[in-house]
Amino acid sequence: MYMNIIVAVDLAHGDAGKALLDRAKALVDEGGIVRLLHVIEDVPSYIAAELPRDLNDRRQAEAKVELGLLTQDTGANVVSEVRMGAASGQILQCAEDTGADLIMIASHRPGLSDYFIGSTAARVVRHAQCSVLISR
Repeated sequence: MYMNIIVAVDLAHGDAGKALLDRAKALVDEGGIVRLLHVIEDVPSYIAAELPRDLNDRRQAEAKVELGLLTQDTGANVVSEVRMGAASGQILQCAEDTGADLIMIASHRPGLSDYFIGSTAARVVRHAQCSVLISR
């Protein structure tokens, strides 16, 4: 069905990421690629001044280890990637960079702040140039 699938995961909700990854493996064509993507939000500059300089490097290394645990028994067509920045923007940029034909993302019940600024999933749906699968 799809040759290039991006599975956007929040490592704080690992079970949802594993379920999305399993679903993506069922949807990808033979020879296709599933790209497991985790985005680390930037720390605001007024907070970053008080944090260790190597914090982002440590956060990226930890995320790569956790993604590796998610992908360890999945097969050769699954790759993982960690990006820094705003989640929706980085997911959309990854889709553009890789020519993705499907983005898969988990959703949650919206809180009050989501009604004012919109959730990551909603922003991805509004701006994606490819199909988007939202999983609850």
